[in-house]
Amino acid sequence: MTPNYKRESTIIGVPYEVIYRDRPSLLRGSGDPAFSFLVKDTRQYEWLLRSDLYSTAVAFIRGDFDIHGDIIAAIRFKSEMTSHGLRDFFASMAARLAPRRLESWFQTPVRAARNIRFHYDRSNDLYRSFLDSRMIYSCAYFKNPGCTLDEAQSAKLDHICRKLDLRAEDRFLDVGCGWGALVVRAAEKYGARADGCTLSRQQDLFAAGLIAEKNLEDRVMVHECDYRSVVGRFNKIASVGMFEHVGRHRLRNYFRKIFSLLDDDGLFLNHGIIRPEGTMDGPETLFLQKKVFPGGELACLSTVIREAGRAGFEILDVENLRPHYALTCRRWVERLQQNAAECLKYADRETYRTWLLYLAGSAMSFETGATDLYQILMAKRRHSQCRRLTRDYIYV
Repeated sequence: MTPNYKRESTIIGVPYEVIYRDRPSLLRGSGDPAFSFLVKDTRQYEWLLRSDLYSTAVAFIRGDFDIHGDIIAAIRFKSEMTSHGLRDFFASMAARLAPRRLESWFQTPVRAARNIRFHYDRSNDLYRSFLDSRMIYSCAYFKNPGCTLDEAQSAKLDHICRKLDLRAEDRFLDVGCGWGALVVRAAEKYGARADGCTLSRQQDLFAAGLIAEKNLEDRVMVHECDYRSVVGRFNKIASVGMFEHVGRHRLRNYFRKIFSLLDDDGLFLNHGIIRPEGTMDGPETLFLQKKVFPGGELACLSTVIREAGRAGFEILDVENLRPHYALTCRRWVERLQQNAAECLKYADRETYRTWLLYLAGSAMSFETGATDLYQILMAKRRHSQCRRLTRDYIYV
């Protein structure tokens, strides 16, 4: 049966469909629609076109309307066609004022743990529904776009370990170790003695089970603790997808803590999301602060390098993996949609829709250059005698 369409032009050049409950569907543009908005009536569709970004996001996670097809394209359409009016201005101001709260300058371990558990302790099964088999929740490394998510995440683990020049009997620390994939890889493939720390109880329990399953209890340990309470000295340290939770105003103390844990001839790799220079908090920031990552903040590259330098670090290598994170987020969105029924066994519908929207919005943000992902390799400035002279050892 041929659908009854009314054809109109689309704003961003991508055809899309509007499906009403009580009247024929509307096709904007020519060709097959990239996505469809499912709305009650014309009034709701008109509201969807003119509404601010924050209100639209909240309405979506409530289930007031739906999106079928390429949700990333739908979010980009809404973002590009929205005129930033008064409501977007107030949402942006609310997001910009949030970092001025006391927590942005000083965050207790209790508050840090609460923020982390809000996001990560939903359910391991929820994350299993869209992550790879190793449960890696950070940017993958695609040797080519056709790589599977598992292949790309495995390549990312090796990319980090090679950058750190990880060797047998190195003592390695993974700050914010997630579900334990990197510490296990460091011990299994590179022979390191590995420690990890996380504030997530679910991650800690999962990692302990993984370590026992691999019979690595004598080489790998994961601790449920704040990174600020870690003691000891380590040859190599990685922080992967963690420092976004630290906050812009606390970066100096963060780098000073890492500096104090690192051996004089050691290496530190910081892997995290960074905002382009001049980028301001907007409605999407408010959504993330309230619904996804309470306490999270993004810094600019210049700020990160400045604070690392003030702590005593020398920058050895900087690599932007933005295209890799765009691909990673797309894969997560695809898996989350494919496994929606399974996911909804472990999370309520609003949580599922929140994660779907946040991952799709992240994919769009990395694709358009609104956010970056940098790996920054550092060492203590005063020690250089053991340093590699080229990067050949990284790219094998």
